[in-house]
Amino acid sequence: MSDNSNKPNALFWIVGIIGLVWNGMGVNAYLQQAYQTDSFKEMFKGSPELLKLTLEAPSWYTAVFAIAVFSSIAACILLLLRKKLAVTLFLVGLLAVMVQTINGLFITGETQYYTAFNYSMLIMIPIFSLFLYFYSKKASEKGWLS
Repeated sequence: MSDNSNKPNALFWIVGIIGLVWNGMGVNAYLQQAYQTDSFKEMFKGSPELLKLTLEAPSWYTAVFAIAVFSSIAACILLLLRKKLAVTLFLVGLLAVMVQTINGLFITGETQYYTAFNYSMLIMIPIFSLFLYFYSKKASEKGWLS
């Protein structure tokens, strides 16, 4: 059912901008990891084991990370441009995030090296990804996306 007005409310723009910033940070994290920058390695100063595991991650995992961040940032841009394709790209990003999360929690054996920050990101990233997907779906149902 469509709203009487096709104009999104202020919250729509706030969510879109926060999502863009959040996913921009994800793209930055991906690029730092992919290029193994000094600032990326510095983040693991207290856990050389986790750095080693991260740097030796299989190529499929790096590809999933790229899919998650680049589809999500593209989805945020499309959301702000009020395009329905945003919903599909948020779903692609969400699925990639779920693969990353399942891998990080249950498959790699890295959890023994995780800090409170690592665990908080394992919770926040899927929650935010879920929120953006369902928010974009609702925005589409309200007729805010074309």
